[in-house]
Amino acid sequence: MNHPHSHPASAGNTLLLAMLLTLAFAAVEAGVGLWAGSLALVADAGHMVNDAAALALAAGAAWLARRPVSPRHSYGLGRAEFIAALINSLALLALVAWLAISAVERLQTPLAVQGEAVSVTAAIGLAINLLVAWLLTRGEKNLNTRAALLHVLGDLLGSVAALLSGLIIAFTGWTPIDPLLSLAIGGLILVSSLRLLREALHGLMEGAPFDIEPEAVGRALAGVPGVASVHDLHIWNVKADEPLLSAHLVVHDIARWESVLEASHALLAERFGIHHATLQPEPITRTVHWRELPAHDHEHKHDR
Repeated sequence: MNHPHSHPASAGNTLLLAMLLTLAFAAVEAGVGLWAGSLALVADAGHMVNDAAALALAAGAAWLARRPVSPRHSYGLGRAEFIAALINSLALLALVAWLAISAVERLQTPLAVQGEAVSVTAAIGLAINLLVAWLLTRGEKNLNTRAALLHVLGDLLGSVAALLSGLIIAFTGWTPIDPLLSLAIGGLILVSSLRLLREALHGLMEGAPFDIEPEAVGRALAGVPGVASVHDLHIWNVKADEPLLSAHLVVHDIARWESVLEASHALLAERFGIHHATLQPEPITRTVHWRELPAHDHEHKHDR
């Protein structure tokens, strides 16, 4: 997701163009694959649909970043990205199952494949993927575009596999290479879809972001001057790359809370990229967690 100082409209337009190019050629590739009898080409088309879905999610995220919050949705609508990712990943797992079954059937009962048509189509697909990757590298750099670029680079491998399948069949007539390479493409889709499913479920269950270690955040907050301890720490995502935090800080002197609060917000933003934090002060009589021990306490902690 984008922060207010970025340019979500530009990012969204780039992602939308990349998605339309990818989806349009995926339809062409699927049609040629069915006509030419190439399961590898159909598999690569499925992988390109995966990429188009990833690009659509990223474009949707850029659009949702501009939507204002409302009394009913005080955090905005960023969680829709996790829901869409969940649906997308489940659909991709169904595609992988179909590819695996079709490939086994094709190995048992080989069919004729138009190698030349497959090669030409796969080569065009490779060029389309290179163009889409170029568009993404030229646009705004954020988490969504980087993730979409990884999808497209993975699809480059699928296009190369389909191209190899067509060339090998055209020159040798060895048709088993087609279902074998389709299984390889299915493996690529399986890895990316399982990763997407994991991230979607983790986000919907309000898990802490994978790139943030909650205990490290707690210990860092406990080290802020004036803070005695930290507890009831929660970190979660509403939007894909916009973590939220809430915590209770036990302070030595409640009168100095304003300076402690300012230092804590600065620490969270600079070290962990957390810009939305709700921190509650509590008197030092509360239970201590994540206490920063002074140097002499570290040396003598086993003597207590």
